[in-house]
Amino acid sequence: MSTEHDHEHDHEHEEISFEHLRFDLEDGVAVITIDRQSALNALNQDVLAELALAFEVAETDVEVRALVVTGAGRAFVAGADIGELQQLNDPFAGREAALVGQEVMNSLAAMPFPTVAAINGFALGGGLELALAADMRVAATGAKLGLPEVGLGLIPGYGGTQRLPRLVGKGRALEIIFTGRHVTADEALQMGLVNRVADDALAAAMELAQMAAKNAPVALGLAKEAVVRGLDLTLPEALEVEADLFGMVTTTADMREGTAAFLEKRKADFKGQ
Repeated sequence: MSTEHDHEHDHEHEEISFEHLRFDLEDGVAVITIDRQSALNALNQDVLAELALAFEVAETDVEVRALVVTGAGRAFVAGADIGELQQLNDPFAGREAALVGQEVMNSLAAMPFPTVAAINGFALGGGLELALAADMRVAATGAKLGLPEVGLGLIPGYGGTQRLPRLVGKGRALEIIFTGRHVTADEALQMGLVNRVADDALAAAMELAQMAAKNAPVALGLAKEAVVRGLDLTLPEALEVEADLFGMVTTTADMREGTAAFLEKRKADFKGQ
């Protein structure tokens, strides 16, 4: 559904200047690159605020069909800003800091289109938590992933204790959290922590995002909603959700176009309606 209001946002990202991020749009794929290389792209309050804004820009741009998030230089994101965390000394301020980080990760997780983390290097602590909030993850061959918080006297606070076990299971998640060790790209692939390993993580992530982005946008959003909502329900309840969303998608112009294109043996032209 496109409105006049949406069109005002179409190219808004070109006018917003980020200090620690780059925002590019390529063939319907928004690419957000965290660029704070002096700190290995660590997530301080400024970076978190810019990420929140960049995610909002991507979500309101009708041209965006998929999103890739990556890091500049040799790290994806090497963690949260330890200097900032060390200043925390009461439970309310600590809780607030966790909620701020969680909100940014939640906004990535809630995107209505496919999202991919291109893990080009270290994805540790808050960096792995950012990658976990994406729908899919592609790791570079030399990438290292981990949640080293307990070695700093902390626990993961941006969703890591919840998203990791949902992805790789309780036992593996607890091992990664308890040891704080670095998981290699190949091991991450083996345990289902990443979807693919590639020499060039960004190129492989773009390929995945573009493959997804050429499908019907409304169907992509509803398929994602079905999976995400269903995970927290019993199977019978989840199947009800699937049937409801299937009913909704059958009313879309894209469904008419997609099925007609198949029957007429031509390429579908989806409008996202």
